[in-house]
Amino acid sequence: MVTWATSAFRLGTGVPDRAYRLVVHTSVGGDRMRVRLSNAFGDRPLTFDSVYAGRQREGAALVPGSNRRLTFDGRTSVTVPPGGLVLSDPLPGRVPARTNLVVSLHSPDAGGPATGHRLAMQTSYLTQGDHTADESAAPWTTTVTSWFHLDAVTVRTPARTGAVVALGDSITDGWESTTDLNRRWPDHLSRRLQHSLATTVRGVANAGISANKVLADTNSPSALNRLDRDVLSHPGVRTVLLFEGVNDLKAHTGVTAQDLIDGYRLLTDRVHAAGHCVVAATIAPFKGWPEWDPAAEAVRQEVNAFIRTGGLFDAVADFDRAVRDPGDPESIRPAYDNGDHLHFTDEGMRAMAGEVRLKDLECASGPRR
Repeated sequence: MVTWATSAFRLGTGVPDRAYRLVVHTSVGGDRMRVRLSNAFGDRPLTFDSVYAGRQREGAALVPGSNRRLTFDGRTSVTVPPGGLVLSDPLPGRVPARTNLVVSLHSPDAGGPATGHRLAMQTSYLTQGDHTADESAAPWTTTVTSWFHLDAVTVRTPARTGAVVALGDSITDGWESTTDLNRRWPDHLSRRLQHSLATTVRGVANAGISANKVLADTNSPSALNRLDRDVLSHPGVRTVLLFEGVNDLKAHTGVTAQDLIDGYRLLTDRVHAAGHCVVAATIAPFKGWPEWDPAAEAVRQEVNAFIRTGGLFDAVADFDRAVRDPGDPESIRPAYDNGDHLHFTDEGMRAMAGEVRLKDLECASGPRR
């Protein structure tokens, strides 16, 4: 079962003999934890000769005694081929729900394009040399707000437990939510899910990437082109919560409402073919953002009308309704607007998460065919 995930893309150039101490926040708890390391955008093999996992105490310091070495097919070192992923062996013991897990990794030979996630909204740490086994913060003097090489954490849960993947752009990624406090809208959704009686879905994976589009590749692969790796490859997924489209329609590239609807249809067909449900969120307002104009707004309204009534999706979460200004429905409610008229405050993130009907994530009767 996936308890944490991020979406990887190219992130600068790898540095040899560098170690990263990466802080991530679990959703569902479980045992037999495994981590997934990615070289998805690498152009050469990448070796990790030391990987540890522990629990955060404060900053780069770990809870004493919690830091343990991970192995890969019984070995302490693993080489990931270009474009590849690798999963660690299960680690004995239990990982709590909604806790800060720390994965420390070192590569002696990193070089070429590095794989990572730029917009983490979480402070992590780096150093030169292999200090992965250290539980103190002393060697970890440099902070970084991106994740490198790590793209998923899984745990064993009861068989009836499921997960949801939030597939989106910078809003899902959490841009402008408070760093280190886990206030992205998928985090708020995770809080709601942990004790819900409406569903057995407990795992939440965040597959948001800043500037991502449904149809076109930009600095990251489109939602259609990254669906298999970033969504369908994760274990335990029951439902995909799709919240993408604003970057397609606001870019003035000629994308029509029908183009975007056709993209949604292709994506939904693939998710359904994998046996999962799709809950689609309506596109939120963005009047006041520099690219807004009446033509883009007309496309947004047409697409949202389809999301609500077109019958393509298994369920709908009306994010537009949750965050729009009652006095100016083309705009975000002022209390939810971070100031750029596209992204959201922590309270705006909470409002979107609150619009999701948790029972819709259960996918009890299976996806529509």
